Amino acid sequence: MGSGVGVLDNILLILTDQQRWDSLGCYGTMGVHTPNLDRLANVGTRYTQCYVNNPISTPSRASLWTGKHLPGHGVYKLHDVLPTDEILFPYFLREAGYDTALFGKLHVAGHIWEAKYRHQFDGFNTYEWAPDPNGYRGCETAYSRWLAIHHPAILDRWKRYGNKIGHVPVEAHFTTWAANRTIDYLQRMQGTSQPFFCCMSIFDPHNPYTNHPRQYRQKLVIEDLPDIHAFDESFSHRPISHQREARKYDRSDLIENRIGYHASIALIDEQVGRVLKTLRDLNLDSNTVIIFTSDHGDMLGDHGLSTKGAFMYDPCTRVPMIIQDPKQEKGRIVDIPCQLHDIAATSLAIGSYEKPSGMVDSCNLLDDHSLNQRSYAVCMHRNSSIGHGGYYDPELHVSMWRQDNYKLNIYHSPAPDLNDCPGELFNLDDDVGEMNNLWFSERHRDTRDQLVHRLTTFLVKQDSKGRVTKEQALPPGFKY
Repeated sequence: MGSGVGVLDNILLILTDQQRWDSLGCYGTMGVHTPNLDRLANVGTRYTQCYVNNPISTPSRASLWTGKHLPGHGVYKLHDVLPTDEILFPYFLREAGYDTALFGKLHVAGHIWEAKYRHQFDGFNTYEWAPDPNGYRGCETAYSRWLAIHHPAILDRWKRYGNKIGHVPVEAHFTTWAANRTIDYLQRMQGTSQPFFCCMSIFDPHNPYTNHPRQYRQKLVIEDLPDIHAFDESFSHRPISHQREARKYDRSDLIENRIGYHASIALIDEQVGRVLKTLRDLNLDSNTVIIFTSDHGDMLGDHGLSTKGAFMYDPCTRVPMIIQDPKQEKGRIVDIPCQLHDIAATSLAIGSYEKPSGMVDSCNLLDDHSLNQRSYAVCMHRNSSIGHGGYYDPELHVSMWRQDNYKLNIYHSPAPDLNDCPGELFNLDDDVGEMNNLWFSERHRDTRDQLVHRLTTFLVKQDSKGRVTKEQALPPGFKY
């Protein structure tokens, strides 16, 4: 339970959708326009090796909000539903005395379920749910209700054209709405003595990459943006999950996608800047911990692949993670692997709340010793994504282990062909682009076998532990 010692810090979580790690200037990327987020990294801590628990939104976000790997919460696929007895960490923060708010996307269950129901243990006092700008299949959302009042013509365009609406003006954009609602909330909380947890959850830079305000393209130095990596790489030597996704993309279309992607991030950066300025103007910046991250990345044509799927390449599984804690040293860089589900333990530590036993695998990101003790990251794809026409058949299952300078991927095909590539081993110190698969290298056989043993031991432990019940997950003395 909450310790009640001292004044608790506020927490502002800014969560984007499908934003790869190398989309910000502070990660060394040229041509982008992210001055506010770069400044946040300069005065905070930048984590260079943050990996998602799953490369698809629903399982990834279920991990973030519950502090558990996939077997711990039971959400494996895009349209799965988080079990009703799972408890999201804002619920515990509320028990610790926090006011809690969500503006935007939650997505711990399929959108069809979330459009009809609200999870009973989400823990939010203020719940302004909006899964995407168009509303899933046109369902009503907090954003659509706001548009109906302030920008009815834009709402009508969304209803008519859906994601083919084209450029949306700044003042009516989903990102602006999320920032506006967050700013309104901060102003409301400024006059109170109650600590708050607020999540500003943005849909962009998710595809289709065409809905950003037109003028934000001009903020980019287009000729300096990263080129498509390994676009013409052959699929013949790669795992079955990649071969099934092998498609002929037009290079010029992919370049346009990249420009739209980074233009939408430029808008995100501007709106984040407005929120951070509000924190300063309200004198809330000295006792507010700011966390910025995303639920997974986007291939953007790298390795000949698009968006996300059963891919363990860094563009898909590695995301930005920036934390500004006013009490910590400025400009820190942490190279230890960390994961999205660590946000739960971090937030509860900030709130002086005892971490439930069900979050045993979640580390406090502000504690380097805790991260060093774990020292690895794991990502699981369990037929999570949807290919052409539905879930993959035969199913696609992949497990990733990231430790030291190596990344190991195992492909668990239900009916492997003799010619299937069973796995990948990359030395990321020497092979940043993940081009040289060392799986069959005799010189790396011992390394491969050791990592296979660590990964399979971890997976067996997770499966044998399974999903804990609500009662087992609660901290001692917890009462409803």
